[in-house]
Amino acid sequence: MTVSESPADLTPPDIVRCAYLDLVVTDLARAREFYVDVLGLVVTEEDDEAIYLRTLEEFIHHNLVLRKGPVAAAAAFAYRVRTPEDVDRAEQWFAARGCRTERRAGGFAKGIGDSVRVTDPLGFPYEFFYNVEHVERLAWRYDLYTPGALVRLDHFNQVTPDVPTGRTYLEDLGFRVTEDIQDDEGTTYAAWLRRKDTVHDTALTGGDGPRLHHIAFATHEKHNILSICDKLGALRMSDVIERGPGRHGVSNAFYLYIRDPDGHRVEIYTQDYYTGDPDNPTVTWDVHDNQRRDWWGNPVVPSWYTEASPVLDLDGNPQPLEKRTDSSEMAVTVGADGFSYTRKGDEDKGFKLGASL
Repeated sequence: MTVSESPADLTPPDIVRCAYLDLVVTDLARAREFYVDVLGLVVTEEDDEAIYLRTLEEFIHHNLVLRKGPVAAAAAFAYRVRTPEDVDRAEQWFAARGCRTERRAGGFAKGIGDSVRVTDPLGFPYEFFYNVEHVERLAWRYDLYTPGALVRLDHFNQVTPDVPTGRTYLEDLGFRVTEDIQDDEGTTYAAWLRRKDTVHDTALTGGDGPRLHHIAFATHEKHNILSICDKLGALRMSDVIERGPGRHGVSNAFYLYIRDPDGHRVEIYTQDYYTGDPDNPTVTWDVHDNQRRDWWGNPVVPSWYTEASPVLDLDGNPQPLEKRTDSSEMAVTVGADGFSYTRKGDEDKGFKLGASL
């Protein structure tokens, strides 16, 4: 950056999509059993220290790295950029904002070339890359499909104590907000932001952070999600189901949340909507609308609001948590002190959420 340049003068990298998550697990064999044997992700490559997994329609080397380590945490949220020059732009853009950056010409993971990792303004480890190793896209290999086939990586979800600040930063980075949750006092509880033409590549959920809330993989149809539920039941693994299946109000998608052996949360997700027009309207939900999180009005379990995975700094150490000072979504909508509605203006409120605890 020259003396005359300010951070605002720099062009942010042109981000194409969320591409992979680098996830630290404490027991690689158990994690492999969960993600490969149960969920059906495809092994691209593996050794004693890491397993590289992809979805059936993916052609880059992986969408998920399971890396053996002492603390279960997220090591990097990785995004593909449009050109090699956009890796340079990412490095310059974050450095100009005082963020720590690290560049590796050979990449941080197998199958990925020149990459930069940063500790972003919210404390999250972000990675940006262009060069990749191509692998076989298995979209036509129906002999490999299971009833619950996972076909794409859809999004990340991040927990941060200051959603408005995070929203502004990500919009400066080129993301566009598709939906959010607010109250009449102006508190923003969550925001959904996209680069690809779907509802989101990442979302910001209010809470103590920085933490990883979940990674989400897409299926083609909602019956694929029901098949996953049936499989988990047949394997006597129903306890890994944390929430769902159901349909979100936000995003309109059908969903299921499950927890891996380390407690990392995985969402299985399908059937959201197109957002690619330049004037795509932002949808704002009232935090007291009990159909925002589940279109059928079913309650959100408390663990979904309170539990999440640590994230690491660039040295591999867990990031310290900053407390959220704004009201929590759970506090204002669940239990004796909170309320919700199905039809705004009704006198009876919270008949599902209030009875859930």
